[in-house]
Amino acid sequence: MSRVAAIDCGTNSIRLLVADVVDGRIARDVHREMRVVRLGEGVDATGRISAAALARTEAALADYVAVLRRKGVEKARMVATSAMRDAENKEDFFAMTERLLGFPAEVISGDEEARLSFTGAVGDLDPDDGPFLVTDIGGGSTEVVLGTWDGAAVEVLAARSTDIGCVRLTERALPGDPPTPEQVAEARRIADKVLAEAFQAVPVAGARTWVGVAGTVTTIAAVALDLDEYDPEAIHLTELAPARLAETTARLIAADRATRAAIPVVHPGRVDVIGGGSVVVDALAQRIFTGSAVPALVVSEHDILDGVALSLSS
Repeated sequence: MSRVAAIDCGTNSIRLLVADVVDGRIARDVHREMRVVRLGEGVDATGRISAAALARTEAALADYVAVLRRKGVEKARMVATSAMRDAENKEDFFAMTERLLGFPAEVISGDEEARLSFTGAVGDLDPDDGPFLVTDIGGGSTEVVLGTWDGAAVEVLAARSTDIGCVRLTERALPGDPPTPEQVAEARRIADKVLAEAFQAVPVAGARTWVGVAGTVTTIAAVALDLDEYDPEAIHLTELAPARLAETTARLIAADRATRAAIPVVHPGRVDVIGGGSVVVDALAQRIFTGSAVPALVVSEHDILDGVALSLSS
């Protein structure tokens, strides 16, 4: 058994998983935590990470390093995704992570992000329910991955990372509170256009199970379940049929900020971008439900963090 730590720094949040890994499987979650730091705030427009966003991320990472020390972590890996791929001043971020961790974060490619997300997402699923289509909606990018899992190893058949996510789409097209019908229509147009390249590369018709991961999808599931508080165990492996999914995304897209903030399961750091994320989910659903025999969206609480943790065991 080895105790490992995975840190995922995305456009919207920075997350930590400390886990015990045995024989290539996660035997126990020791600690999971998420902070919304909005590292990618404004990067789509300016091409640079702001000083305020970098300071928020540094404060969160310093706390995570303290957790690693207390938990006796043997190996750790930190990955950074969409915002870092786009930022002109990414070296400031690297220097900060190396100072705190003793090694720099890795900026992984969209393809590796897709592979790691798939690996983390399918571990609790029945291999006979594959092939699996995994979608990971982040703040700045969305990964679409088709693959199989035999109970021991995964095989990625096709994958594509696209530059659309809840933060990026909100900043581009949804400034209104609530958004106007014209803004929503423009957001849908952008999402459909960007995601089209993923659907050209990934043959969704071959999928039997659609698995959605990351905070946008898990929040939508929590809203659909009408939970009084966010409960990962209640959310994990929830199935959302097309009508229920569409009803929930429509509600979140149309709501104003105050209404979204009053929903107890919507994290304060996600209030202003969950509408944009819902547009992306809706665009995915339209293509997947019409282009395959998939009956529902399966929501997983396990994602790229689990994939990164497992990569440390090999």
